[in-house]
Amino acid sequence: MIRPIVKYPDPVLSKPTELVTDFGEETRKLVEDMFESMYAAQGIGLAAPQVGVPLRLTVVDLSNQKEEDGKIVLINPEVIVREGKQIEEEGCLSLPDIREKVSRAMKVTVRAQDLDAEWFEVDGEELLARAFQHEIDHLDGVLFIERISRLKRDLALRKIRKLIKAGDW
Repeated sequence: MIRPIVKYPDPVLSKPTELVTDFGEETRKLVEDMFESMYAAQGIGLAAPQVGVPLRLTVVDLSNQKEEDGKIVLINPEVIVREGKQIEEEGCLSLPDIREKVSRAMKVTVRAQDLDAEWFEVDGEELLARAFQHEIDHLDGVLFIERISRLKRDLALRKIRKLIKAGDW
């Protein structure tokens, strides 16, 4: 089922999420819905708060369904290693039409649980590292516009306010 993507300034996006403790059918259905919602919105990552669920869970797929093993589910994730630096443009499904350059680690190692509650580690470089960091930020209640300069953030927020006022948000 495709779930609507929550847009800024919905409060669910600015609050840290709760740990996932139930690894049953409800969580599996949420993951399935999140992948479907992410693909429908043409995204490469989606965090549970972006579909209105305040749980520490995110999905990523850089292959856009082209590779069966491209789907990555991260439950209760945390970045445990960061290396290097990259500055690239980012966007967000919860902030459509807003894109800015953001500084992130070039390589990361993430520790997370899978759908069977088993802990694992996964490495990401370049775009995958960026996606992991962006989505885990969502789980901490942080949006990418909080990682850009105050001036650029103010301009982005002004643009959003105009879109909201015009009924286009």
